Amino acid sequence: MAKKVKTARQKGKPYLTKRVLVSAAKAGVRQAAKDTMEVMGYTIIAEDGWVVRKDLKGNTERIEQIPLSATPAFKLD
Repeated sequence: MAKKVKTARQKGKPYLTKRVLVSAAKAGVRQAAKDTMEVMGYTIIAEDGWVVRKDLKGNTERIEQIPLSATPAFKLD
């Protein structure tokens, strides 16, 4: 008879889900943008389909629109 393997959840360990992964990635990007703003005085990020430059005064400058074909189609599920 084959031995049954316990999953991480059954062992009481946390397991990685899409929700946890997306949340951690978003938090990391936000923190990196905040740190860059403090050091450089501006940050360049993607927002609403555009690459934009934001500065400490609150100005936002659109640099270039992101083409739809530039975003790869992949699923995490």
